[in-house]
Amino acid sequence: MTPRGDDDPAAGAARALLRAATRYSGARCAALCLVSIAATGAGLLLPAALGRALDLLLAQAPATRWVLYCAGLVLLLALFDAAQTVLTGTVDARSTAWLRRTLTGHVLGVGPRAADRFGSGDLVARLVGNAAEAGTTPSARAALLAALAGPVGGVVALGLIHWWLAAVFLAGAPVLTLLLRAVSRDTSESAARYQRAQGRIAAALAEAVEGVRTVRAAGTEDKETARVLRPLPELSGAGHRMWRVQGRAAAQAVAVAPLLHLGVVAVAGVLLTRDRLSVGDVLAASRYAVLATGVGVLVGRLAGLARARAAARRLGEVRAEPATGFGAHPLPDGPGRLELRGVTARRGGRVVLDGVDLVVPGGTTLAVVGPSGAGKSLLAALAGRLADPDEGEVLLDGVPLRDLPHADLRGAVGYAFARPALLGGTVGQAIGLGLPDPSPARVREAARTALADDFVRRLPDGYDTAVADAPRSGGESQRLGLARAFAHGGRLLILDDALSSLDTVTERRITDALLGDGPGGTRLLVAHRSATAACADAVAWLDGGRVRAVGRHEELWRLAEYRAAFGEETEPAGTGASAEGGVPA
Repeated sequence: MTPRGDDDPAAGAARALLRAATRYSGARCAALCLVSIAATGAGLLLPAALGRALDLLLAQAPATRWVLYCAGLVLLLALFDAAQTVLTGTVDARSTAWLRRTLTGHVLGVGPRAADRFGSGDLVARLVGNAAEAGTTPSARAALLAALAGPVGGVVALGLIHWWLAAVFLAGAPVLTLLLRAVSRDTSESAARYQRAQGRIAAALAEAVEGVRTVRAAGTEDKETARVLRPLPELSGAGHRMWRVQGRAAAQAVAVAPLLHLGVVAVAGVLLTRDRLSVGDVLAASRYAVLATGVGVLVGRLAGLARARAAARRLGEVRAEPATGFGAHPLPDGPGRLELRGVTARRGGRVVLDGVDLVVPGGTTLAVVGPSGAGKSLLAALAGRLADPDEGEVLLDGVPLRDLPHADLRGAVGYAFARPALLGGTVGQAIGLGLPDPSPARVREAARTALADDFVRRLPDGYDTAVADAPRSGGESQRLGLARAFAHGGRLLILDDALSSLDTVTERRITDALLGDGPGGTRLLVAHRSATAACADAVAWLDGGRVRAVGRHEELWRLAEYRAAFGEETEPAGTGASAEGGVPA
């Protein structure tokens, strides 16, 4: 059952988006509405002017003035049509741009949760294709008023010529009303199904493109193509249904409208024989009957508006996802003490972290280790508020992260990831991303700490090389990501498996720099290698979403289960621990 609009957050968000988009181009929408109504008015005056000119010509009376009136109205209609075309295109473009800009900012404000819920491919489909369709709503609404004014004006004009003519037409009007209502309802349903299928194809395609090397290596191109195109029958079915709805409406209109037109002309003919109407009146009545039965225009307008509203609802689903809120409590001076109190986090209905209590003293380095699926990356995301826990709280220097202003939080926490996204026009800009005024000296110093300076200098334009034109390995990309984190500074630095693609020598050199003369503050490392964990002041061992133990790496190494988390059964480098024992959490 489809929820009512009042109870459906997505529908409410969609309406709010469309209202705001209309206000954004309010002056142009008003101008479009006025021009459309003026064009309708000119179209309604033309039959009367033609009828009057015809009567004068048949009576061999001077008709030059009325002929000129007709020519002027035709010229006005051409000018109004050109103005409508320009205003419609402008309003559509502005509304689409506003929707894309607003939704993009909202998606970035929601953070990783948006991609987790909708998928990156589906999000792109919504922000590109659906935004373009929804962006036509303001102009469609403005034009719809004029499209409705045409039939209404035609009926009124028929009544002014003779009330019998309007009565004949109104006798068949309920049929046209039911026809238009059915078109709007059926088109909305079909358009929604069509757009959902488009989104699933886009999501699957994004996954396939991201994993294209794996697909090629496995030789499964045909299977992957079939997977991506699996929703195609549903897409085709929804598309054909839309065409059938519009085709059926057009066929019904072709059946009903001529009958009404014929009825009006027949009655006008009878009135003509009784000298109740002139020949010019019959001509005008015939033209007004055509305007009054302008179902084709209305069907097209309503179908376009229905598709736009279905697209707007998909945007409303994104908009209804709450963005991350921030507080107003300033971050006091402190060493960067990180504390997790009773943190529980769920993903996909599964508890990933369960009641985690953890303290990282300011100025120390904590390595987080554990088997795959233990929740290491989620803990790293919670530590810097890339995600929020379902229960419990995370504090930095005694202040809950939820209470911190955005600027204070992002200025205090730096991140490096296993697969860094290098954003920015040049390599230097990618390293300095997020800094208010990244100086070249600061960028180069951070690159030297991350052992990236040498290979960056070998690029065609050094730090001014465009990111897209900078060939690099996975390890070199990680070093640039580390350089960005080092340049950021802050009192808390979180490395989420950010050393995984480095060779052991480079990893050790960066680790020594990080823990020695590198960026100060507190450091949280998600580690998969025992050598990395051995360099930390302490290790938090996660298993099954809980902290099994916290202690020095060489002490925890005595536990076989801990060693198994690294897939190793040998002693860590530089230690001689072998006796059984452990350190409880």
